[in-house]
Amino acid sequence: MIDTPPLLKVENLRQHFPIRGGVLMKQTGAVKAVDGVSLHIDSGETLGLVGESGCGKSTLGKAIVRLLDPTDGRVSLKGHDITRMSQRKIRPLRQDFQMVFQDPSESLDARMAVGELIAEPLLIQGIGKRAERQKRVAELLDRVGLPRNAIAKFPFEFSGGQRQRIGIARALALNPELLVLDEPVSALDVSVQSQVMNLLLELQREFHMSYLFIAHDLAVVKHMSDRIAVMYLGKLVELAPADAIYQNPQHAYTKALLSAIPAPDPSARKQRVILGGDVPSPINPPAGCAFGHRVNHPRYEESIGMDLAFEEISPGHFVQKCPCCS
Repeated sequence: MIDTPPLLKVENLRQHFPIRGGVLMKQTGAVKAVDGVSLHIDSGETLGLVGESGCGKSTLGKAIVRLLDPTDGRVSLKGHDITRMSQRKIRPLRQDFQMVFQDPSESLDARMAVGELIAEPLLIQGIGKRAERQKRVAELLDRVGLPRNAIAKFPFEFSGGQRQRIGIARALALNPELLVLDEPVSALDVSVQSQVMNLLLELQREFHMSYLFIAHDLAVVKHMSDRIAVMYLGKLVELAPADAIYQNPQHAYTKALLSAIPAPDPSARKQRVILGGDVPSPINPPAGCAFGHRVNHPRYEESIGMDLAFEEISPGHFVQKCPCCS
């Protein structure tokens, strides 16, 4: 039996942003937004990526689709290393991966009609003639549940949920195999969130796409994901099948995130984990465990100098092992 390589493979990816100062604007430091992340996504799979705001989730997504040039590491799509590929060479490969952004009001050009927005990827890739592109746009509007007369309208004429559907239609135009979804429902009302998530699940089954689903809400991620990666201060601290994350979380940070999920029964008692302290700065991260440093754990000193790499504690369940979080 031949092992099928993953659709996406990320190896020890780093995205550091230089800090410059002084008269000569020399680099004086760096913001370590993503600091050594490794993961993979198989064909047809959804990997949920969760963590607090500022932990590096969106930056990781942008680095994967090469909207940012990674500082170090490797990103492979379908076996092709795209990490250092020029924009000219990577353009044909963009048919295989697309991104849906958090705020459709910012990601959709307000000066372009909806038909132009959705057809733009086809035009850039030189796919089809004008009539063929118009037909494709009409099909995509049907598929995401928008009326065909939306073609001539502008984004500001639609609600937030409808604008997000336009963004999804644009991302689907090239029949990608991988969609990076950056908080695609966080700006929407709860009822609209459900509609968009169900649409994404339907599209995944229909087109056998893979998703990197980025969110800060573990309840939303549970509804969408096959596996879940938990990120804190630029690093992954736990990665496991979705059921294992919810039923048997191992890292203290994962447990804190899970405790923040509202209980469906308001009368049910639930023990909340209240996080103290401040999130450490990505400019000068702690020498040991970042989460242990935040909560001032009594065993934090033991983590300084330790190898805090992933340890597989059960099949497919990886956790960053350290004295103060396990």
